[in-house]
Amino acid sequence: MLSRPAPWRFALILAPWAVLLVLWYAVRASGLVNPSLVPAPHEVAARFVQLLQDRLLADIWMSTQRVFIGVALGTLLAVPVGFCLGWYKGLRSFIDPVINFFRALPPIALIPLVIVYFGIGEVAKTVILFYAAFFAGVIVMYEGIAQISPIYIRVARTLGASDLEIFGKVIVPLTVPHILTAVRVALGVAWATLVASELIAAQQGLGALIQNASSFFQLDIIYVGIICIGFIALAMDLALRAISRRLLAWQDRIA
Repeated sequence: MLSRPAPWRFALILAPWAVLLVLWYAVRASGLVNPSLVPAPHEVAARFVQLLQDRLLADIWMSTQRVFIGVALGTLLAVPVGFCLGWYKGLRSFIDPVINFFRALPPIALIPLVIVYFGIGEVAKTVILFYAAFFAGVIVMYEGIAQISPIYIRVARTLGASDLEIFGKVIVPLTVPHILTAVRVALGVAWATLVASELIAAQQGLGALIQNASSFFQLDIIYVGIICIGFIALAMDLALRAISRRLLAWQDRIA
């Protein structure tokens, strides 16, 4: 199948964003919503440029740093825990209700307890993001590992592979796709939890920017914060997808 020329690919990427802009202007002009409650895209863009010269870059850096640390710590623990739960059925049956109990608790509900136990500093914000990333990642990991067919292990043993060789050459490659998926899911959940984590006395960060703007009904700043969170999360997800394609290229060759 012939690939599309680069200009067409670029146009296809821009098309949905153009549709969103048109819909945005249409909703504002329709009269269905008070125009003062829906700032126009060009007004949001002007506010974005203004904030870039003031505090926006510092807010972006602070929020990205918090999300990165929370996801990194959450994933580092979620991968071995999820692997053990997925590989050992007895352990999974024993601990699964507890995992699902805590996974169902919204991180924002834990903020009062987090403040009591960890204060209002950076540790408290990291704990909230770690909590969100860990339980999202561990569920993806153990569901993925549980679906790995044991036939691969039996074939490797038939061919004379040792336990160490089986782990390094069979289990690890089969686990990598689930690890990458767990990181992507944890990253998305962490960005979705960011505003809740920055409710804890944050002075900087996109969540703090949105919270401060809401106090003064500055809707254009709220839109800037929301759009920045969405685009940064999208950029990180695209980067993870690119890494996944490189690391999992062997699957395409086998197929």
